[in-house]
Amino acid sequence: MQLAIITEKHTEREKLAMTNSDEKDIEGTNEKKLNQTWGGRFHEPLDEFISKFAASIQFDKRLYKEDIAGSIAHAEMLAKVEILTTEECGLIVEGLKSIEEDIEKGSFVWSTELEDVHMNIEAALVKKINAVGKKLHTGRSRNDQVATDIKLWLRKAIDQLSDLIEQLQVAVINLAENHAATIMPGFTHLQTAQPVTLGHHLLAWNEMLERDFGRFTDCRSRLNECPLGAAALAGTTFPIDRHLTASKLSFSKPTENSLDSVSDRDFAMEFCAGASILMSHLSRICEELILWNSSQFHFIQLSDRFATGSSIMPQKKNPDVPELIRGKTGRVTGNFITLLMLMKSQPLAYNKDNQEDKEPLFDTVDALGDCLRAMIDLVPDIEVQKDTMYRAAMEGYSTATDLADYLVRKNIPFREAHEIVGRSVAYGLENELELSHMPLSKLQEFSPKIETDVYDILSVEGSVASRAHLGGTAPRSVKAATRRAQDRLRAR
Repeated sequence: MQLAIITEKHTEREKLAMTNSDEKDIEGTNEKKLNQTWGGRFHEPLDEFISKFAASIQFDKRLYKEDIAGSIAHAEMLAKVEILTTEECGLIVEGLKSIEEDIEKGSFVWSTELEDVHMNIEAALVKKINAVGKKLHTGRSRNDQVATDIKLWLRKAIDQLSDLIEQLQVAVINLAENHAATIMPGFTHLQTAQPVTLGHHLLAWNEMLERDFGRFTDCRSRLNECPLGAAALAGTTFPIDRHLTASKLSFSKPTENSLDSVSDRDFAMEFCAGASILMSHLSRICEELILWNSSQFHFIQLSDRFATGSSIMPQKKNPDVPELIRGKTGRVTGNFITLLMLMKSQPLAYNKDNQEDKEPLFDTVDALGDCLRAMIDLVPDIEVQKDTMYRAAMEGYSTATDLADYLVRKNIPFREAHEIVGRSVAYGLENELELSHMPLSKLQEFSPKIETDVYDILSVEGSVASRAHLGGTAPRSVKAATRRAQDRLRAR
């Protein structure tokens, strides 16, 4: 039904277009103008619906700063190699800067008929400085122009997002430092495993974020090559200086191959892959916050600023912010898959398919930035329920592995020690008795090698303190780890 409606509307547009085409001027030519960008080859205008369908201006206009910066660098390069005169270059640069001011003041009128940000700006330039503006496109194409614009835009976005990752790392590390000795249960399979410190757990979050920062740094390094000058696909016959253009735009170097330059979107896919991994990490962190904030765990309290209530249940305090971040992970990952499918099986070089690269990329940057900002504000306000965490660590036989290690140090093979501890835990479950509360006489029934000193390692304090090596959960190890993490941030 929906398809039929669209087709019917399209047919009405075609009828209107046919009616208009019958209206001739005195010379017998069609009143409707052909597209001035590429109309010389064509005999009739683009279908009105297709004109809107094919336009990208509604979303790519956010590239205006990068487009203008690229055009200024290109014009200055053309003047340097004497394709433009100094006066022509000055007019172009002055005109482009004036257009940028118009856009930022909100007085610039964007036109769908001009398709994209590039032609909107170029048309405005020609209107401002007349025929000289038409010389700007010498030695380039919209194919290398858009690739350059996206790289410039994404490079800036990566810098901003990397700064947000660092801010979140600072918040996490500070919280870890404050809770280096706060004991909580560690989990595997969401079952109590061994006691750890909250600081140690939080530093695990920081390690994930550290890798995310590294992925974005690597991505930025690889995308920092300038495609401008590759033109449509084969380069240009003009004596351009691509190294000069790259330098003016702060790229490390020009791209090597003109075909690859205009068709490459690896940098967008790589960024979205890294963004998906980062969002996966944020999702895991948020899942833990949601669990810990529940009345069943009650390990933490989230600030009222990051929660909402229920319209029907007055007692509710819902962790909406972590839930939203967890939910947006699917959206960002979907954008990554979209780009992968977009590029799948595309022949070289540029294809119109690539117009679809911007919306998932823009949406990923926006969503990721919002999620990081929310987390940066949320983490420092977490209220830790130390007593609840401690009591939970005391339950679930979390020091059972410590008892097994104790027996191994008494020259009992590990598998035999494992069996001994398993039987002692079974007894504890039957009698609702934790290992640390069992009388020595009972423990010695399981192994005569158990002595009074066993209670030093059966306490949760003793358990965490004994793991004082690099990467361990002991408070002194956690404090040392926070110092190393802070040093890494300062060294960047």
